[in-house]
Amino acid sequence: MDKLPKIGLPIIIGVVIIIIILAKSAITIGSGEAGVLYKTFGGGVVTEESPLGEGFHLIAPWNKVIVYEVRQQEVFEKMKVLSSNGLEINIDASAWFQPIYDDLGKLHRQKGRDYKERVLLPSIRSAARSVVGRYTPEQLYSSKRDAIQQEIFEETRNLVNDQFIQLNEVLVRDVTLPPTIKDAIERKLRQEQESLEYEFRLTKAEKEAERQRIDAEGKAAANRILSASLTDKILQEKGIEATLQLSKSPNAKVVVVGGGDSGLPIILGNN
Repeated sequence: MDKLPKIGLPIIIGVVIIIIILAKSAITIGSGEAGVLYKTFGGGVVTEESPLGEGFHLIAPWNKVIVYEVRQQEVFEKMKVLSSNGLEINIDASAWFQPIYDDLGKLHRQKGRDYKERVLLPSIRSAARSVVGRYTPEQLYSSKRDAIQQEIFEETRNLVNDQFIQLNEVLVRDVTLPPTIKDAIERKLRQEQESLEYEFRLTKAEKEAERQRIDAEGKAAANRILSASLTDKILQEKGIEATLQLSKSPNAKVVVVGGGDSGLPIILGNN
């Protein structure tokens, strides 16, 4: 009986050691994540193999796993940049990005877990300064917003293209101009709109006047043609036809043929 504690103590110690080893060796990668394996005695960060995917993994207890989120993420940035004429413009932008899965080990070795602050945000700021510097405040405020957004995206993507980062989109959410510049631009836009409206009314009035002139000329031409075609004989014939039609009415009357000054029939005794 005295030997049992001596035998049981090493077993307990062994079980504890095994539990510790298993706890150090077991790792679970969550959904939307991947793990970079670091081999303490095997060259450090593993870059030639794919990262550890989602699920349960067993590793050597002396190694480590650095977990990265590999889903699309969004980062926000507020910037002060200069327009083409030197005015300070505030830009509120965001970027959709994710690390390139197969290059996760290289990203960790060369950039580290704070790669957003080291690489992505400085690239967005650099691209924004370059693009905005080519435009005037008026263009930034109105017509060129979509073009500026696309140019910032393309320039940022070029900067991070070899940095193991996949850039999906850059969104310019707001462009804030100095109040005096904004008011001046809005006044100019209102004046341009009023000018366009005035030109539209003038054009409409000119077209209506032209339509009336053409209509009047048409009526005048028709009257000239009609007058030229109405001879005395035609008028007499029309008068006779009208008189004959009236003579057929039931009222008592006397028709004198050729009694009028123009030789047209005269109807007498109409009751």
